[in-house]
Amino acid sequence: RYREAEIRNTILAQVLDQAARARLSNLALVKPDKAKAVENYLIQMARFGQLAGKVSEQGLIEILEKVSQQTEKKTTVKFNRRKVLDSDEEDDY
Repeated sequence: RYREAEIRNTILAQVLDQAARARLSNLALVKPDKAKAVENYLIQMARFGQLAGKVSEQGLIEILEKVSQQTEKKTTVKFNRRKVLDSDEEDDY
């Protein structure tokens, strides 16, 4: 487990510049799940050689937006209105 974390950190250190690493570690404090998803995405891209040079802070922000859109939860609220008999509608004599 420790070795795995060490390998992840090494890969991330190779693909992110200083500002991007700082932003990612700040994100990990607030939203650890989202940070983990971004880390996985970056490691995947690095493995397949899809990263040209180090990712800047701006590049990381773009990746964050992509990951957010993919993991965004859609919340819908559905109202079931029941008809209630209202005594004002009819005259009772």
